[in-house]
Amino acid sequence: MENSCKINMMSHTGEKRLTCTQCGKSFTRSSSLNKHKRIHTGEKPFTCNQCGKSFTRSSILNEHMLIHTGEKPYTCTQCGQSFRQSSTLNKHMMIHTGEKPHKCDQCSKTFLRISHLKIHLRVHTKEKPYSCSVCGKSFTQVSSFKNHEKIHTGVREYFCFQCKKTFKTTEDLKRHERIHTGEKPYKCSHCDKRFNELGDLKKHERIHTGEKPYTCSHCNKTFRELGHLKKHKRIHTGEKPYTCSHCDKRFSHLGNMKAHERIHTAVC
Repeated sequence: MENSCKINMMSHTGEKRLTCTQCGKSFTRSSSLNKHKRIHTGEKPFTCNQCGKSFTRSSILNEHMLIHTGEKPYTCTQCGQSFRQSSTLNKHMMIHTGEKPHKCDQCSKTFLRISHLKIHLRVHTKEKPYSCSVCGKSFTQVSSFKNHEKIHTGVREYFCFQCKKTFKTTEDLKRHERIHTGEKPYKCSHCDKRFNELGDLKKHERIHTGEKPYTCSHCNKTFRELGHLKKHKRIHTGEKPYTCSHCDKRFSHLGNMKAHERIHTAVC
């Protein structure tokens, strides 16, 4: 009884007398300390009886079990989309509220998630930490890197239940499925226009903000879209990646090549 009273008082006062000998982190309850210690020991006492995967906490196991049952108990009141975790729902709700709590200290751009901010910072640092072992191409995002690797393997492991079309990534599958559902979960915070892809929303919002985050390293001209910057750079590099299928003439822009090819087809 005395120990429980002490623990109760510690929770009110904020006092933390129980300390982890590995990292020095302190806790008010021995149960919390014991759970924390599993980070250092690697112990995972809670095992899924469906797939054998183990977890450090029973709460994490319970969330994992929803993968097997298909249950999504947390539903968005704005658009009806459901989620397995309350934390995922909370993050999703920011799409509707327009809240972007994470701010770049370089250009003041704000982001929905801190992971998005970390990736954005590489625009300023020019860091590309993920390199393809086959062709050497580098990427700022691990997801882009993994998707790129599948170009070399040709693996298309995800398929649509509606039309059986196959895809290399879950992101590609999710985007495709919106063709069937008509879902457009991303709403512009400046107008009522909606989009089925987050990237399209970001591009659109720059029309309202006037933001041009992509800068030419040769002349400092800025652009709203990365694709526009890549096209512009060919003025400086002289690159002409598009070759006419009828002759050897090359072009810096796809549109110019297609217009040229019509000359051949018109003659035929």
